[in-house]
Amino acid sequence: MQNNFKRNHNSRVSDIDLNSVDTEKEKNEQNNFFMWLPQEVTLYIFSQLDIQSLCRASMTCMSWFATIRNNDRLWKPHCLAVRAVCKREVDDDRKSGYSWRDILLRNYQKSQVKLGWLSGRYSNICSPISLPETIMCPMDAETWGEILEAELKRPNHKQI
Repeated sequence: MQNNFKRNHNSRVSDIDLNSVDTEKEKNEQNNFFMWLPQEVTLYIFSQLDIQSLCRASMTCMSWFATIRNNDRLWKPHCLAVRAVCKREVDDDRKSGYSWRDILLRNYQKSQVKLGWLSGRYSNICSPISLPETIMCPMDAETWGEILEAELKRPNHKQI
């Protein structure tokens, strides 16, 4: 009888494991409510996210990754915000045929650095050692020219 119990017990465990796999699959499908939403609604929800949240959402699952990565409408508003600081760079990239997502990737850090310089955040730095490492990124001569021009126009700029 004990042998019979073991066999029945193993049989039940096996049935439970199989049922739990089916239940898990059903839960995942139920939890991915985006799968059931119309594409326009999904895109509207994603369009309300900031850049960091949008990037994080794209790492959630493959379907979100594909939806977010392949939809230029989601990246365009963020890219236009970068364009306010890096107009020439964004316009040149657009003419070269880059997607809005790629333009944002190419110019986001540059726009943050340039904005910091133009706003005067780094105006009172006395030596290159004092510059935060995070603000250094490759920029072309025209961009550095804009930054230098802004620095020279500042009222607290000391003429040597």
